Amino acid sequence: MIYLRNTALLLLFILCVSFGYLHHGWSNYDQTKVLDFESTIEESTFENPHTIAKVSYQNEPWTVILAPASRMTARGLSAEMIKKGTSVRIIAYPHKREKGEMRAETIYVDKKKYELR
Repeated sequence: MIYLRNTALLLLFILCVSFGYLHHGWSNYDQTKVLDFESTIEESTFENPHTIAKVSYQNEPWTVILAPASRMTARGLSAEMIKKGTSVRIIAYPHKREKGEMRAETIYVDKKKYELR
């Protein structure tokens, strides 16, 4: 019985650790470099663990990590509001190591401000 319990705990631990690298924690982003710009959404994925938008920033393609879909919905943002072709203003921080990735703190859609943190 103890062997079965320990095996189950070990498997649970391995499962939790194996998905840890997918987390987009704020510590991975340089919060001393604020990116504040307007762009048009070229592509978006509205799902958990994070909603993602593809935009152009300084003539380069960027991936913007937004809040989880549940938080976006709770704050009044829907998938329809951030679909391809939507003009947005984004305030974000660049990833410390991944070129072309940023994490959004705030997004403006139709000049309305949505806090994402």
